[in-house]
Amino acid sequence: MQTPAFEETRPADYLLRHAASDLGRAYKSLAVAELAIRPGDVVLDLGCGPGADLPTLAEAAGPAGRVIGIDNDPDAVRQARERTADLPQVEVHEGDVQALGFPAGSADKARTDRVLQHVSDPAAVLAGARRVLRDGGTAVFAEPDWETLVIDYPDLAAARAYTRFITDRVVRNAVLGRQLPRLAAAAGFQVRKVIPVTAVYRDVREADQVLGLKRVTGRAVQAGYLTPEAADQWLSHLVAQPFFASATLFITTATAG
Repeated sequence: MQTPAFEETRPADYLLRHAASDLGRAYKSLAVAELAIRPGDVVLDLGCGPGADLPTLAEAAGPAGRVIGIDNDPDAVRQARERTADLPQVEVHEGDVQALGFPAGSADKARTDRVLQHVSDPAAVLAGARRVLRDGGTAVFAEPDWETLVIDYPDLAAARAYTRFITDRVVRNAVLGRQLPRLAAAAGFQVRKVIPVTAVYRDVREADQVLGLKRVTGRAVQAGYLTPEAADQWLSHLVAQPFFASATLFITTATAG
């Protein structure tokens, strides 16, 4: 039986699956390298989700280090604790990354990974990260800019309408990737580097696992960005014709103080 091209619902293991993909492993390893974690460091993973990255951070910090994951989703916190149960240097807290309860200057490193695009106040997260980092500590923020999403389709107006719907309605802070250097500087960081990481998809099923093409298209129809007829033609074309899509994520490396 042929595998359907599009997923009807977002899988529960979406974050873990994305982390395990070739793209996820590539940009995550780059972001961790930018953190330059040293044995004994205290590392904050702000918005750790189900803990996909906590073991990697723990390995870098070593037995003498401390890795602290924070997330506001109780189920994600439970999964993260289960995933790191055999790592004594890791602790996971349920909490709001916009209101960090740690003492000033108590951490060496801090990171976000596609988290700030969803929070109500990214500036509060950046200010909190700056406060809890010691002077000279490093923060790495990996966030996409959804206006960079392009999908090849003969009707450019329809393709642009799809991207516009995502930036207008789907992602709260859809262009955060480009805003991070300015926001980080305003929070008191010295921005050292910005690295663009562009994902290119040539397989519609692989792209759908990240973009949720059919689900988002359905919502775009309901919101009036696409007509039902235009949406049907769009989805049919994406399946039947050679596929191309790309989007860019920006890794911003900054120093406290």
